[in-house]
Amino acid sequence: MEQTRVRCVLFADLRGSTGLYETLGNAFATQLVSRTVTVLGRVISSRDGLLVKTLGDGLMAIFTEPATAIQAAIDMHSALAHIGPDEWAESDPQRRPLKLQIGMAFGEMVEMAGDFFGDCVNVAARLLEHCGDNETLATSALVETLAGHDKLRFRRLDLLQLRGRVEPVEVHVLERHDAPDMAATMFGNILAAPAPSALRLTWLDAATVFTTSEMPLVLGRGEQAQCWVDDNRVSRSHARIDWHGGAFQLVDLSANGTHVRFAADSEVVTLRRGTCTLHGSGVLGLGASPSDPSAPCVGFEVVHLSDTATR
Repeated sequence: MEQTRVRCVLFADLRGSTGLYETLGNAFATQLVSRTVTVLGRVISSRDGLLVKTLGDGLMAIFTEPATAIQAAIDMHSALAHIGPDEWAESDPQRRPLKLQIGMAFGEMVEMAGDFFGDCVNVAARLLEHCGDNETLATSALVETLAGHDKLRFRRLDLLQLRGRVEPVEVHVLERHDAPDMAATMFGNILAAPAPSALRLTWLDAATVFTTSEMPLVLGRGEQAQCWVDDNRVSRSHARIDWHGGAFQLVDLSANGTHVRFAADSEVVTLRRGTCTLHGSGVLGLGASPSDPSAPCVGFEVVHLSDTATR
């Protein structure tokens, strides 16, 4: 029987698990991933969450209260950090532990046969595609339900265009796992950040700020490129950045691909005629991965005009 609920949904995914099967072998990798997912499932239960299902190297859970879901996410990150070193010491202590990504949303959903469906569920699942390593993303609908001290744990990101969805979604990133200093509330609501209005691109020693009115812009080594990168691996029109749906969208146009890394220790997302939403800051490898020291890399940062100097 179908029942409509208003709940918080949490999706978690272990990044880096695919490579384990190649480096450690199927038996040990399966054991390690399964054991890790089991530990994360126990955290869900300890915070009064409902573990709906496991998804290979991830899981889906439902919470009645968003505040307890946030605490569960914090506990899951902590649990992974604690089990990582001991488990990995059995295999290769030089390798980094698995990374945890969490996407969360709050709203109306349909419960049927022990599973949950609806736009809210789809949004939480799609947020995983925009998560950095060991990062938790939550919708504004969830953050707005939280008490003041829990809200201060979050920083507003851009409006993100999620795959398969027409309307962009306002998203926040969980930055603080400790209890914030309540004195910060004296300075007002830190979540009320303005929408991003510019993109700073850095090639070699030159940094240029492009406003949304200057979109689209082309990166490449052709004369028509607004961001000119001189390297044989870079196509004349290698990639294009659009302002669409309240977010900067990177589109690969090249023969060798465009590689995106959102943080120094995160995995590289490879685009081959694909699209990716740019948020926060990171590096674009044009024609080669940023992991290659010789790769032509363009740094990017989503900024606000108030944060930028004169162009």
